[in-house]
Amino acid sequence: MPEIAQLRAKAQEEQKKRENQDSLVRRLQKRVLLLTKERDGMRAILESYDSELATSEYSPQLMIRVKEAEDMLQKVQTHNTEMETQLSKAQEEAGTFKLQAQMVAAELDALKEQQVPNAEKNTLATADEVSSLRQKIEELEAERQQLEEQNNILEMRLERNNLQGGYDPVKTKVIHLQMNPTSIAKQQRTEEVEQLRVECQRLRDRLRKIEAGGGMTTDDTTLIIPPSQEILNLRKQMESAELKNQRLKEVFQKKIQEFRTACYVLTGYQIDITVENQYRLTSVYAEHMEDSLLFKSTGSVGSGSMQLLETDFSRTLTGLVDLHLFHQKSIPVFLSAVTIELFSRQTVT
Repeated sequence: MPEIAQLRAKAQEEQKKRENQDSLVRRLQKRVLLLTKERDGMRAILESYDSELATSEYSPQLMIRVKEAEDMLQKVQTHNTEMETQLSKAQEEAGTFKLQAQMVAAELDALKEQQVPNAEKNTLATADEVSSLRQKIEELEAERQQLEEQNNILEMRLERNNLQGGYDPVKTKVIHLQMNPTSIAKQQRTEEVEQLRVECQRLRDRLRKIEAGGGMTTDDTTLIIPPSQEILNLRKQMESAELKNQRLKEVFQKKIQEFRTACYVLTGYQIDITVENQYRLTSVYAEHMEDSLLFKSTGSVGSGSMQLLETDFSRTLTGLVDLHLFHQKSIPVFLSAVTIELFSRQTVT
């Protein structure tokens, strides 16, 4: 085997040398062709000068140019002779290398023929090893299939966990804003509502004390007492507190309407609360106004467990329900698939 490797390397080297010599021969042939053309051109130029001008019309400048042309022609002929000599040498070397490559190839074929009986002997000797190796390969293949099945199961669990809102704390980092505008606004509103509630309770207590201090007749008619300045101030404070509550309600209603509009635009569903713990979803691409989905909260408050209720529209989506709700157990994927289905229907229409 080492001798075969050496002979193969030697054969490759001889092959490369032969290719280089062939390329050199081609380049020399092209160069000889160019020089021949240049020589013929120079001869044609000299012949044109000789034919156009008589002996008496030659000028010294023409004589100088003719001499230069003859010298150039002599140099070209000399260079051409050298190129032809190099070409012949290159052809001889190429033939020598080709002969050496053929000899090396013949030696390689002879060694291959000698290698065949040895290979047959080695094949008979290693039959047991091949059978044992095949057995090991089968065991490893079975183990690989088991590991692949376990990997698929783990990937499905990971994907389900990601769809349910989970994440990998090693790869994903959740960043909470220290000055979160939403949290600050909620905290301010909670504080304002609490202050207004305390102030209203305090005003009610003071009003009860003032009313308890007034005179009462036997027929439960209150004596007409001119209101004092303190009572007027309390009434103004109560009116101001009620006005603040009214404004807060208006702001809350406006924010709720903005949030519902944003949900409708972003998700493509209008969400309405029909009864307690029951929600109606109407798609923006619905063909009819009554085409809606009903979901009911089945778990505790805040658990997020939802159950699809049967409607006329949901009966037309049995394929999507079986795939995304029963098999994949993902409501967001089901709603997305319904949106794509309704959108494709409108596009086809």
